[in-house]
Amino acid sequence: MDGKIRQTFPKNERLCRKRLIDLLFSEGLSFVAFPLRVIYLPIDEKEMETAGLSAFVSVPKKKIKHAVDRNLLRRRIRESLRLRKGSLIRSLNEKEGSLLLAFIYLDRTITTYSVIDGGMEKLLRFIEEKVA
Repeated sequence: MDGKIRQTFPKNERLCRKRLIDLLFSEGLSFVAFPLRVIYLPIDEKEMETAGLSAFVSVPKKKIKHAVDRNLLRRRIRESLRLRKGSLIRSLNEKEGSLLLAFIYLDRTITTYSVIDGGMEKLLRFIEEKVA
């Protein structure tokens, strides 16, 4: 790669393995920037296939009843992560570290993309200061 981080969210950056998700929720650290909560856990590179980050997004059915609205919010959160993850990935690559992330939507109403993006910016800046 030529040093430029592609603004995509490929399969290898999606957190799907149950063992890693359980590890994240049992040992991870949490931080809130409304309307999002992030749970993060720095891990050894051996645990994952590739260095970098693995993330997933959750919008609870208990808070947002309609599947259409949950899907909309998940798309907005993933889009915000896709556009803002570049500096975090660069700092993780420099330290050759890996990071597990879980983004959980907290609000009971559907918020705009700009509000979600503002929360995502705060979360990623905080994680970059703590981890990288």
